[in-house]
Amino acid sequence: EHRVVLVDFYADWCGPCRMMEPAVEAVAADTDALVAKVDIDTHQDLASAYGVRGVPTLVLFVDGDAEEQVVGAQQEARLRDLVDV
Repeated sequence: EHRVVLVDFYADWCGPCRMMEPAVEAVAADTDALVAKVDIDTHQDLASAYGVRGVPTLVLFVDGDAEEQVVGAQQEARLRDLVDV
């Protein structure tokens, strides 16, 4: 249904994840991309399937295909660059 999907693999105990939350929410609110959040503690199998070894990890899907993966805290501008495809 959405051409561009940004999946934020996070954990509640992760400081950088909490620090990034306002940027992730801003991108979700201000772009056409669907932004999904996946708690790695709740969805360990899904995190493992995408090779998540550290959090935060963001995976960009374009037309259903995983196109890019970034690990670590990112600036809002970087997130906007990711979804601007």
